[in-house]
Amino acid sequence: MSATLKDVAAAAGVSRSTASRALSGSPLIAPETRAAVEEAARRLNYRPNRTASALRSRQSHLIGLVIGNLVNASFHTIAEVVQRRASAEGYQVMLCITDADPRREEDILRTLGDHGVDGLVLIGTGRNAAASNALIAQGRALVNLIRAAPESAGPTVLASDRDGAYEATRHLLDLGHRHIGYIGGPLSATSGQERYAGYEQALRESGIRVDERLVERGPFEPAFGSDAAGRLLERAPEMTALLAANHEAVFGVLPALTAAGVRIPDDLSLICYEDISWLRWWHPPITVVDNGARELGELAMDLLLQMMNRDAGNSTDDAPRPARTYRVGAQLVERASCAPPRGQGKN
Repeated sequence: MSATLKDVAAAAGVSRSTASRALSGSPLIAPETRAAVEEAARRLNYRPNRTASALRSRQSHLIGLVIGNLVNASFHTIAEVVQRRASAEGYQVMLCITDADPRREEDILRTLGDHGVDGLVLIGTGRNAAASNALIAQGRALVNLIRAAPESAGPTVLASDRDGAYEATRHLLDLGHRHIGYIGGPLSATSGQERYAGYEQALRESGIRVDERLVERGPFEPAFGSDAAGRLLERAPEMTALLAANHEAVFGVLPALTAAGVRIPDDLSLICYEDISWLRWWHPPITVVDNGARELGELAMDLLLQMMNRDAGNSTDDAPRPARTYRVGAQLVERASCAPPRGQGKN
């Protein structure tokens, strides 16, 4: 038979309640007592009955992390942050992939509710506010991350995408480029809207109207990036710079440019949105807009844990809070992929 909490307590020479508090990480337990209980639990191969614990405490100690895909490097970083922070607080993480399908996302939200998650971080499609609000109404904590959901009752953490795209486009303009291509996400996504707005604003302030022949918008997929780069090269040979503002598309853009024999930055200056380690090792290293993925994840978990502690009665602040939006700044990281247009010095 499996070891019980009573067995662990007896082996450690403490009461059952002391063993329970020690294994739950209570700060009221002395370090030497906690160590003795944990050693007894390991020796007896004790596994807590999570179902019974959840029924007693009305907490599952589960956190849902809902993301669109496993291609996006920022999602990887955020998942690492969520896992680390959750584990430190005694929670397990349920990772769910939606493939950016609103119907699948809605099903996943319902499933997480059925499993009684205490909270979830949602990098969603922005189309399931009703489903996420239903979870909040059930007492679940929920934080929207990277993509806003109109009508959501939960707080939202966003990158400063408009500022990042503006700064990137401004950098290319300052180098002397006037024909700047743009590959971005769909306007239905927060990042798609805001990054395009930053690109358009920088051009407008320089007296340049957006040339739609230089613009490609589409899904967050590598295949779209490959196709979009090919179309831009074909229909806009005057293009001297490119802002690849759709991160997943970058995985298709770079191979497509290489296959077409485009030399960076001699033939084309390039800036990519969202950093990833291999962009530093590309030849030449690629200038990027760092969206602060780690800081986004940390802030989302700060908010989620605060909400869960409040809902669990561990906070004296019981006042309802509005669904605020929080921003993490973006930063241009200059490397070697940008230069003045051929035959032109920097202005």
